[in-house]
Amino acid sequence: MDALFGGSFDPVHIAHLIVAEAAADALGENAVIRFLPAREQPFKRAAHVASPEQRAEMLDLAVAGNPRLRVERIELGLPTPSYTVRTLRALGEREPGNRFTLLLGADAARDLAAWWEVEALPALADIVVFARPGSTVLRHPLVSRVIPVPMIDLSATQVRERVKQSRSIRYLVPEPVRAYIADRRLYR
Repeated sequence: MDALFGGSFDPVHIAHLIVAEAAADALGENAVIRFLPAREQPFKRAAHVASPEQRAEMLDLAVAGNPRLRVERIELGLPTPSYTVRTLRALGEREPGNRFTLLLGADAARDLAAWWEVEALPALADIVVFARPGSTVLRHPLVSRVIPVPMIDLSATQVRERVKQSRSIRYLVPEPVRAYIADRRLYR
């Protein structure tokens, strides 16, 4: 089973990886989680700091050595903004017969009604929402399953802010990602 975990990943951090690993556990032994960096998210158009390719490269570094985690670059070649329906259709054309699972955080699930062509999603993928302890998941007819994931209070915004303030991000991101950010002077 291939599950898609989309987002900005600007930068990828340990909470992303922990959630992906928990989702892989919950989805079963054959589950592969594909990180799907958005080229340009419709709800965050001005928010990306690193380029789409830099964000994908950081993801490559973060998932290296874990056979259950991969990076899916299909959105980097699609028109902007990065609409999920467009991405799922492109994946369906490239991989006919493969049924995808779309992983969403509880916040993204709350915004489902505002998504472009949301009514087309069920034909393209099963929607699974991951919920942290204490979070409320609004029931939506498109959501097929809710899976629990650990609560980790960390965001890419916090990581970027720490870099900007010349504070350590060691242990907040994988070491190769920390080195990549430092080498390229990202987020300064």
